[in-house]
Amino acid sequence: MTLETAKELLAKYHQEHVLQYYDTLSDKEKAALLEQIEQTDFSVTEQITAGKGEQARGVITPIQAMTLSEISENAENFTETGLEAIRAGKVAAVLLAGGMGTRLGSDNPKGMYDIGITKPVYIFERIIRNLFDVVDQAGTWIHMFVMTSDKNHEATTSFFEQQKYFGYNPEYIHFFRQEMAPAATYEGRVYMESKSRIATSPNGNGGWFASLKRAGLLSLIHDAGIEWLNVFAVDNVLQRIADPCFIGATLSRKCKVGAKVVRKADPDEKVGVMCLEDGRPSIVEYYEQTEQLRNTRNADGEPAYNFGVILNYLFHEKSLEEICDTALPLHVVEKKIPYMNEAGEFIKPEEPNGCKFESLILDMIHLLDTCLPYEVVREKEFAPVKNKTGIDSVESARALLQQNGYTL
Repeated sequence: MTLETAKELLAKYHQEHVLQYYDTLSDKEKAALLEQIEQTDFSVTEQITAGKGEQARGVITPIQAMTLSEISENAENFTETGLEAIRAGKVAAVLLAGGMGTRLGSDNPKGMYDIGITKPVYIFERIIRNLFDVVDQAGTWIHMFVMTSDKNHEATTSFFEQQKYFGYNPEYIHFFRQEMAPAATYEGRVYMESKSRIATSPNGNGGWFASLKRAGLLSLIHDAGIEWLNVFAVDNVLQRIADPCFIGATLSRKCKVGAKVVRKADPDEKVGVMCLEDGRPSIVEYYEQTEQLRNTRNADGEPAYNFGVILNYLFHEKSLEEICDTALPLHVVEKKIPYMNEAGEFIKPEEPNGCKFESLILDMIHLLDTCLPYEVVREKEFAPVKNKTGIDSVESARALLQQNGYTL
């Protein structure tokens, strides 16, 4: 991109300030800024200036989940079906690891955080150990795709190399970067991180497949014969990955996506719940759950919207390719955005000061017509590390790991 075309693009979206310090930059900084301008979708900022809100929800109705009792009755058959798919190379794992450990008080990628007590135990290490459980059970390596971001890619890849991939076969680990989106003020003016860089953030967990495709990894998936992708978040240190029983249940029910769920701890728990929306699978976020939804009962007298998602999904890969060109809704989210002020000083705000733009995995699920909510035992598969202390924290995750027999 030339300077003139950059000026034209920025003028179109009223972002001319991005080039305010251009003449003071080195040649390398100028080239990097022009490249970033070319790769940035400034049109997202129009959602703020146009006052566009979230799209209205459709008709919400309950979805039938596969409960623990049904899973237990069929566990042997499900597990064998899943193991057959794994041994045939049809299953791969996708780790969403583009975030930083900021809320944990760390400047490193979240996966590098040490949750150990008597020895180092890194979050990435726990993920790999969990995957090893299935590798050992199936007797074959499983491809794992690790999604990083511009902010943590180098640190993440270097860390895996330093740790010798925690004993995993490096030929089966593939890194790719998530697409970034600009961060903006409430007036739609993009923030600058420095004189030569626009403030950006990962574009939400719904961008993982498009980012994987753009990285050229679909050819590897096709060549390897991979048909199912188990997508999961980095912060749940207790989750089972490429779980044969989960895979077998999803295949047996002929669903295009499976979603691991847990029963809500209480009606007001801040977790999205599985549902049908206009007859298609969907998720209602906790802040969208009305009193009516919370009080609705099924035929057995139990809460009808009682299964919360834990961000562990099994997607049919070909189905994703069919929907990947469909534009996902963009969600505008208030965030604390570090930025460079008018005086050229770097500021870390203590309160939300603008908007980030995210696509969400729940919108991918809604584009597919079949989904299996698959219940797991919360205490055995759900130990998220989102905070340093309190609920869903390092403390609570440590306690659950120890409860399940892990040495920290």
